Amino acid sequence: MTSRVYIDFVQCYNIPPLLAFDHGLWTMDHGQFRTDNIYPHMRKLFAACLCCLAFCANAQDKITYTRKEVMIPMRDGVKLYTVIFTPDNATDAVPILMERTPYGSEGAQRPDKSSYVRDMAAEGYVFVTQDIRGRYKSEGQFVMNRPIEDKPGLIDESTDTWDTVDWLIHNVKNNNGNVGQLGISYLGWTALVGAARPHPAMKAASEQACMSDLFLGDDFHHNGAFRLSYAFDYAFMEEASKVDTMFSFDEYDLYNWFLKLGPLSNANTKYFHNTLPSWNMFMAHPNYDSVWQYKSPLRYVDYPRIPMLHVGGVWDQEDMMGPQLMYAKMEKLDSFNRNYICLGPWNHGQWAGGNVTHLGNYQMGSNTAGYFQQQIQKKWFDHWLKGKDVGPIPEATVFETGSNQWKTYAAWPPKEATIKKLYTAVGGKVSFTEPTGTTTAFDEYISDPKTPVPYRSRPIEQTYGEGSRWREWLTEDQRFVDGRPDVATWQSEVLTDSITVTGSIIAHLFAGTTGTDADWVVKLIDVYPGQYKERKMSGYELMVASEVYRGRFRKGFTTPEPITPNKPEEYTINLHQVNHTFLKGHKIMIQVQSSWFPIIDMNPQKYVPSIFDAKAGDYQKATQRIYRSNEYATYVELPVME
Repeated sequence: MTSRVYIDFVQCYNIPPLLAFDHGLWTMDHGQFRTDNIYPHMRKLFAACLCCLAFCANAQDKITYTRKEVMIPMRDGVKLYTVIFTPDNATDAVPILMERTPYGSEGAQRPDKSSYVRDMAAEGYVFVTQDIRGRYKSEGQFVMNRPIEDKPGLIDESTDTWDTVDWLIHNVKNNNGNVGQLGISYLGWTALVGAARPHPAMKAASEQACMSDLFLGDDFHHNGAFRLSYAFDYAFMEEASKVDTMFSFDEYDLYNWFLKLGPLSNANTKYFHNTLPSWNMFMAHPNYDSVWQYKSPLRYVDYPRIPMLHVGGVWDQEDMMGPQLMYAKMEKLDSFNRNYICLGPWNHGQWAGGNVTHLGNYQMGSNTAGYFQQQIQKKWFDHWLKGKDVGPIPEATVFETGSNQWKTYAAWPPKEATIKKLYTAVGGKVSFTEPTGTTTAFDEYISDPKTPVPYRSRPIEQTYGEGSRWREWLTEDQRFVDGRPDVATWQSEVLTDSITVTGSIIAHLFAGTTGTDADWVVKLIDVYPGQYKERKMSGYELMVASEVYRGRFRKGFTTPEPITPNKPEEYTINLHQVNHTFLKGHKIMIQVQSSWFPIIDMNPQKYVPSIFDAKAGDYQKATQRIYRSNEYATYVELPVME
């Protein structure tokens, strides 16, 4: 325990460990602490810190946990493998907090050792983690994102959750009858589904980075554009075996590998051989048809039947849309005022970490994960499951990037924001002034399927492979595409005052193409000064918001239509929600391109009924025009906070 006290002290005051040793801040004689070598002005502070930390250490020692493995029976006889951690010496009955996962529970970490829930474990909970059916040590058949059926006699993840909760409250000793569920990513989705048809004992849930509609946004498609490299990796990882399995690529740079793959039909022909149900579904359902709609949480999630805390990251590379969309969906029907949201400066699930102060090169200025775990998540569950008075719970707690501070709001997005339009203008500039005159004006570039724009700097490593930069790519410096002739760029002059944008960023793109189909990628970028206090951020181009839109779906995702060549058309693209300050001395940039490879499959740019059936000869060059006239004004809506 002594080393833990030392580490906590040194980290708390940002003292480098070697410096602490070198200056005698830490010495021991026969197991006793000595402070005689501490600088005199620090002696009292250090003594007080030791007392405080010793108290914390003793408090942590009060609660110990015993692990138990059980097979919990479901209503159809299938048994699900479940790991239960019960507190040995809690003085009162405690709530149950559960996760349900497809990624394996056998190696579950002790809750008092997990940064994600350690603060709650210190005061006593029953912690449960369970393999969902058909995965790892659970029986039954696995179905990816099995939707709620709401039909007598049928099972789904909500019925499995119900049966698990019912078994737990009747078989786990010393529980207080209150159950909560949380989880990140797929586990966030199982929490969403469990709360959508909750057992009476389920009192609160926190879906975190959950998937939402898988055609409109998140893992497998964004606005109908197929997320090729991620869907390829994930479908194989989850469905090639009962346990997670990595596809064996024969090339390190997946940009090259997917270019060589060619048409999407080659994946089944050469590698999958129709053995992966999800991949087969992608191939068979290229539009937003009844199959996608039936699987969508937008169908089966309605109002918050129990208190809900939605948690997401504004740079979540997998499920950015889920928490935002699910909060908005439930908020419309929240007559009980029990729908809440927290958005932070994170990638996918980063808030579960121990000391999260940066994402890629972006510095957050504090341990944002620690703040979330202690000030938001713990208070949330303590209130709803233990009945603690934790003070007012804000409707929305959102980190403001740029200025690096937490903000709370009575509504999300805040109603105080004023929409201002940032227009693309002549000479690669942007302006808050609407273009004048009716003369058709545009900027153009050529999009070539043989040399698509990479979505991050090369080499592009396997999604979950060794050394992969997948988790940080949304904060990557966008200068790697500077100078490419197939990327259009506009930027402001140096800002003389800071501008804070809080809420949804909506792009209105007036564009035309010589082809009959096209993808449009829009990026809102914070350009740092050429000389900056953090040298590696000098001139940095930080992508604040971005999204892709497949042109064939401009009139509806159920009814794709070819684009009329050379005709200007408007594309309204939601770049999702941010809370960001463009600081004085920075610039604001807008970029548009027509490929983001291989995270997005290459659009042939020639309309075919299904891109999944496109032939090699269908892929063609196209000239893309982005208009900036009074009649066809391209702009980005910025919700500006005064």
